Amino acid sequence: MVLLGIAFNFQCSMFNVAQAQVWDSLCVDPYRIDTADVGALKAEVNALAFFQNNEFSSRVQKGYTLPGAWLQPKLTFVPIPQIRIEAGAHLMFYGGANRYPNYAYHDVAQWKGNQHTHGVHALPYLRAQADFRHLTLVLGDIYGAQQHGLVLPLYNPEQNLSTDPEMGFQMLLDRRHVHLDLWINWQSYIFNLDTHQEAFTVGMNSTLLWNRDRDSRLQWETPVQLILQHRGGELDTTNAGVQTVMNAAVGLRMRYRPASQRVLNHLRTEVNLLGSWQQHGTLWPYDTCLAYHLAVQAQMLRGLDAEVGYVGAPRRFANLFGSPFFGTLSTRYPGETFSRMHTVYATVGYSYVFTPAYRLGARLDVYNYHSRQTSSTPLAFGVYLRVCPSFVLKRK
Repeated sequence: MVLLGIAFNFQCSMFNVAQAQVWDSLCVDPYRIDTADVGALKAEVNALAFFQNNEFSSRVQKGYTLPGAWLQPKLTFVPIPQIRIEAGAHLMFYGGANRYPNYAYHDVAQWKGNQHTHGVHALPYLRAQADFRHLTLVLGDIYGAQQHGLVLPLYNPEQNLSTDPEMGFQMLLDRRHVHLDLWINWQSYIFNLDTHQEAFTVGMNSTLLWNRDRDSRLQWETPVQLILQHRGGELDTTNAGVQTVMNAAVGLRMRYRPASQRVLNHLRTEVNLLGSWQQHGTLWPYDTCLAYHLAVQAQMLRGLDAEVGYVGAPRRFANLFGSPFFGTLSTRYPGETFSRMHTVYATVGYSYVFTPAYRLGARLDVYNYHSRQTSSTPLAFGVYLRVCPSFVLKRK
């Protein structure tokens, strides 16, 4: 997860949207190197403070609160226009906590539950980036989490607050009719005779752009997305066995920007077919699943955005990093499953930009789900402040 501090825009990606939804505004940044930084050594302090309250109280998931912040102090240097080097640390802490597991992903305690840090959760932050004409290669801490642009049922944005930065290798390609993000996130490394499993996630987001003119008010896109997680490894000494599970999505998306933009700044509608497949292991109680997703999102002036959507699993569906309310597995009662799940959700967000380096956000999420076994209307709300100034220490 990389949340750096500059104003959000898609100048390096597919679209040019004047106002983004809250999570994009807080967590997505252009990744191409700014040639104005050549020869500059900078100090950057990137931080996100948050208070997230989840009033769930359901059979699907327990409610909980996240009061805390993460901090990324680092140095950046651009020796030539094609290369950027970054080094620093990633620190995370929650109010009232003094002991932290090695990783914050769900069920990761099965991998390294006996290892903890105390006082604050601290990791090194290292990134080496190379830019070519249409291609960006990243080694070390990659542009992850919200930056991948995964559809909502495959990625819960709350993980921008709780998970470690993704680290591994990434390739980003931008051409006239395609945007491609390929990455591998190495989540758990093992040495010989270690007593936990190796674990990594491979992902892809390929978006086909059908319009010749990227500035046209109406644009059509086809996203194709894949997430595959593997646990095991040749050095594995546990009895857990090899586990390989995946999620995929393919859909059709329409974006519209009205001419006047007095009230409505941007409208997005999409439909996605979702799938999950357990290729090996028993992490999920079933191997193949299908679901579908419909959504309409409106971005308005003055930083307001809203989205309504529906996720339907006619029989069963499991997701790796999405909200449990979009699947048929209970995280509150492990082993409990639901036959069919229909979830209608609505979100309202607000973002206020003091300057590009200082942003305030708030968001309310309401879910209404029902299956043959259970139904409920949980909700969540949060307030977030991103602070990310940078200072030039030395310039050639």
